[in-house]
Amino acid sequence: MNDKHCCTNDNGFKEAVCIHTDKIYDSCRDKDCLENLRVYLTAEGQCVVDRAINVKCTKAEIIWVFSDIEAVPFNRGYYSVDLKYFFKVTLAVYAGLGRPTEVEGLATFNKRVILFGSEGNAKVFASRYKEDAFDPQMWRKTNMPTAVVEVVDPIALGAKVVDLKSDNCCCCCEEDFDLASVPESVCRVFGDNLILGGEQKRVFVSLGIFSIIRLERRVMLLIPAYDFCVPQKECVGATDDNPCDLFERINFPVDEFFPPERCELDDDNSCGCGCK
Repeated sequence: MNDKHCCTNDNGFKEAVCIHTDKIYDSCRDKDCLENLRVYLTAEGQCVVDRAINVKCTKAEIIWVFSDIEAVPFNRGYYSVDLKYFFKVTLAVYAGLGRPTEVEGLATFNKRVILFGSEGNAKVFASRYKEDAFDPQMWRKTNMPTAVVEVVDPIALGAKVVDLKSDNCCCCCEEDFDLASVPESVCRVFGDNLILGGEQKRVFVSLGIFSIIRLERRVMLLIPAYDFCVPQKECVGATDDNPCDLFERINFPVDEFFPPERCELDDDNSCGCGCK
């Protein structure tokens, strides 16, 4: 073995080691404003909405993002990434002068991006055991890159209720959607079956989302190794004899009593005129 691989050199690392890791070949970020997404409700929630005079979207959460990758024809190394977002939408439904009723429903959004993922002809298999893991649809795609989606929970921008019997009902009420295509794991989030059809009123919401999409491949890289990552901090826990010992090591929560200024929260430490 060459001495430079086993001895500490001038840069401080001990050896060059080969690791197996995910390398990002391409990525993009996006800011999407999603207008007039229909909210699919359970039977109980739909009964509440049918009596509604107004609705408000109080919260939206990401349940899951399904991704599918296909090679782009005549463009080597590029792939189309089809994404389907599933949102859990919480609505405050106003049916009169009393307090609003809270209902939850499902909204979806489709998106496609094209990214570079390089080429790989070797089929990749791992020895990790998974019962019934073989998928006839996927065995030809073991050499494809992996799509990774990072997304924060959406910002609720608005909501409206549309009466289907009204003359002002817009064309956004007509759409082709099959609830059978929604994964069972997503449907279980709502505790009851979602319905499609037979409703008197429909709810549409507008959401804003920020996302990062990237294509990765498992590769072997040669990197310098400095040392093993041995934790230097000892584990600390409360004891049954004296639980106050742990409490004594907790700092006083000053920010809870004195909320920080805007400039203290901004990344650029700037809050406008007169604050730097």
